[in-house]
Amino acid sequence: MKTFPQPLSAAEESDCIYALKNGNVKEAAEAKKTLIEHNMRLVAHIVKKYQNIEEDPEDLISIGTIGLIKAVDSFDINKGRLATYACRCIDNELLMMLRSRKKVAREVSLYEPIGTDKEGNEISLLDVIENHDFDVVERLDTREKLDKLKIYLNRVLSRREREIIYLRYGITTGREVTQNEIGKKLGISRSYVSRIEKKALYKLRCEFDKQENK
Repeated sequence: MKTFPQPLSAAEESDCIYALKNGNVKEAAEAKKTLIEHNMRLVAHIVKKYQNIEEDPEDLISIGTIGLIKAVDSFDINKGRLATYACRCIDNELLMMLRSRKKVAREVSLYEPIGTDKEGNEISLLDVIENHDFDVVERLDTREKLDKLKIYLNRVLSRREREIIYLRYGITTGREVTQNEIGKKLGISRSYVSRIEKKALYKLRCEFDKQENK
């Protein structure tokens, strides 16, 4: 994997962000280019988490770069450092790509491994959803993650959405239930279960993002 420029200092980053938001067209374009180039190491670092997935590393870098560009375009300096915000955008872009390519026969489980981190530890969808700051996430244990998830489940999902997510991912029982089984239990079609599940996961992801940006 190629070598990327060193990250900007806090002062250099601040100057570039100011130029991006307040400079003329040429200044803004140059500032955007600089911010992207000097944060490519962050993209490469995040891509390493997916090193055991059957995808070309350069393709992953390209997808991660799209997330970085989106982060630069939408970044608000009141949110803190760009790198922290960009981590989530890069991860989200990679996650959307992995899910869209349907690398597994069924929907990706919150707990199902989708790759490994640089230490060889398995990472799941739940880890990626919460992975806004590497140092913080690495100190969270599974119990804390589940407690936070359950709070969000009760806060943002309807009764039926909550019931399907609990069944689908075995949150209380430890046994994951297929969409077909849930459909039979609730008297609805498998495709309808799938639509509800996807909508519920989207609402949960939005809630994670909302709480992180508070």
